[in-house]
Amino acid sequence: MKKVAKNIFYIALEICMILSIIYIFKYCYDIYSTRKQSNLLNEISIDDIASENSENAENIENSKVDIVKEVKTERMLKVEKLKKENSEIVGWVEIEGTNINYPVLQAADNSYYLTHDYQKKYSKSGAIFLDKDYVWNPPSSNLLMYGHDRLFKDIIKYKDESFYNKHPNIRFTTNEEDADYEIIAAFYSRVYYTSEKNVFRYYYFVNAKNEKEYNEFVQNAKKASRYDTGKTAKYGDQLITLSTCSYHTKDGRFAVVARKKIND
Repeated sequence: MKKVAKNIFYIALEICMILSIIYIFKYCYDIYSTRKQSNLLNEISIDDIASENSENAENIENSKVDIVKEVKTERMLKVEKLKKENSEIVGWVEIEGTNINYPVLQAADNSYYLTHDYQKKYSKSGAIFLDKDYVWNPPSSNLLMYGHDRLFKDIIKYKDESFYNKHPNIRFTTNEEDADYEIIAAFYSRVYYTSEKNVFRYYYFVNAKNEKEYNEFVQNAKKASRYDTGKTAKYGDQLITLSTCSYHTKDGRFAVVARKKIND
């Protein structure tokens, strides 16, 4: 009996070791996949894009400089190229001073990209994704984006006003626009129970039904903010909200809200 028990122990130990190796491998792959996403734009050659565009446009010279300046920015062209690989890539989000530099996807539901990367491969890190209810034409009020903390944890740096002062903008690029958004609020929150009343469920706000609803969202965001940014938004301004998990409380969240800067 002792020999049998000893054999069972060693078999169980070997199984645990194998499972641990598999777990470590998957964990390392997720880290690799995350880093690959953040470096994706750098891997795209603007020369190749310029060549592709010049072949398909009679009035565009075979020059990357002309294409970038006269038609679209380099980033817009790169997003356009990525959309050919996966049509659900809707843009690219970046914040200086952070690791946030990722493609943004939009699926028919808000669960798929929790467990899949931009290539639709399974990944525990998932991808940054836009709320399924956002409509592009005419555009909804708020580009509400979600991401696991492995990808989006750096937005929690905005808990400190000193970090905000150095990095007050979010850059979001689509194949149609390359825009900066100035942050108006940064706050801790959580997912509230349905029974809770008079709470700020920022994660439901995508498209304002009217001016009152829009203004209430902005006011609640600024009220919840950890500090006063001195910035606000008025009805009609395009908003962007980044949201991720936070462990300050059960079902905790951290969010940053910004408005699109208008070039005079």
